[in-house]
Amino acid sequence: MKLLKDVFAVFYPNLCLCCNEHLLNNETVICISCRHDLPKTHFSFETNNLAEKTFFGRIKIEEATALFYFFKKGKIQQLIHQLKYQKQQQVGTFIGNWLGDEIIDSDRFKTIDCIIPVPLHKKKQQQRGFNQVTTFGQSLSKKLNIPYLENILVKISSTKTQTKKVRLDRWKNVQELFYVYNKTTLENKHILLIDDILTTGATLEACCNALNKTKNLKISIACMAYTK
Repeated sequence: MKLLKDVFAVFYPNLCLCCNEHLLNNETVICISCRHDLPKTHFSFETNNLAEKTFFGRIKIEEATALFYFFKKGKIQQLIHQLKYQKQQQVGTFIGNWLGDEIIDSDRFKTIDCIIPVPLHKKKQQQRGFNQVTTFGQSLSKKLNIPYLENILVKISSTKTQTKKVRLDRWKNVQELFYVYNKTTLENKHILLIDDILTTGATLEACCNALNKTKNLKISIACMAYTK
């Protein structure tokens, strides 16, 4: 069996998704060297952190966190690009496990009841084949031992990509695009709303506005990365 694994590794090497070097047997997704270089935020342990300040005066949230800072041409951009466009869904699992451990060590997310992803429009998800936050959410769900609930929050209208839009255009582009099915499922709950990258917060704000039509709902937010 070991011989077969060695032969397989020669023809299909397991490479770091950041530096493209061969991974050692105890390494997954990225090598230890790149792992140490990733720009962590430590938001999970900080009240009034930059992620939370994004929403000040806009929507009420309980807590917010993001595991990494996102810089253009940085390693986090490279990892999330691999996840979204190269179908390397193990990236979501890797980040979800890491953030899950951090949240467990924090005292700020103790009352979360379930996890809900920011949804893609049905057509976009069919084109891509998956929602890039699914494995992220599923791994958080396992770590925190709480349900991961898809298909409750849905996107009911398709929009053009947000990437190159300015703040006001982003906000206008996402209003009234989300709908909540089975609101009673979420009544009196504290949910963790998740997404990949927090930039202006326009999409997350629109999701929260739709979710807040639910009775006695509390919302916290967790993202893979925060754009500094």
